Amino acid sequence: MTGQVRTVDGRVAGRRGQETRQKLLDCLREMLSTSPYRDVKVIDVARMAGTSPATFYQYFPDVEGAVLEIAEEMAEDSGGLKELVEGKSWAGKTGAATSEDLVDGFLAFWRKNDAILRVVTLGAAEGDKRFFKIRMKVLNSVVAPLTEAVRTNHGKSDTTIDPAAVAGSLVSLLASAAEHQKAFTSWGVKVKDLKPNLALQVYLGVAGRKPPK
Repeated sequence: MTGQVRTVDGRVAGRRGQETRQKLLDCLREMLSTSPYRDVKVIDVARMAGTSPATFYQYFPDVEGAVLEIAEEMAEDSGGLKELVEGKSWAGKTGAATSEDLVDGFLAFWRKNDAILRVVTLGAAEGDKRFFKIRMKVLNSVVAPLTEAVRTNHGKSDTTIDPAAVAGSLVSLLASAAEHQKAFTSWGVKVKDLKPNLALQVYLGVAGRKPPK
């Protein structure tokens, strides 16, 4: 944990206070993975953490405030997704591997943060600007470098291509697939077949041609 951690009233938390705050966040994160967001209560989080609601309120105004803390941390971690695209080659078999690495990394990130991402997506869909901003930060970590990759591979002379539109469409595809992985099973799609087919769509969008065999 880096930087100063403050209580709701502005006091700097000591080491034990920081540990208590982190334990509350960890317990909340665990509860979100098993319970609907709106069913999670302060008293339940505090009980799981072995403390009291009064202690919870020392660090967070309410459950939503704590959820936003978790979401912000997750958004910061999403910066690692940028490294899967930025500066990577999209030529030939190397490009095909880049596409596969992006899909694999994106889906893995979504699985790891599935619980909090479901809350973020719900809040954004309901018009909460705070959750919308967090969701866009996550998606933009890939959209920005992917836009540059599309621009580079299609060239400025191809006026039929809008790099940002292509990149945004591809990332929306990845996000939707990540959010609905269980649905693919109901459609008879095996999980092992999902990744290569998504990678194919990404490669086609960026390179403008089929990957080499």
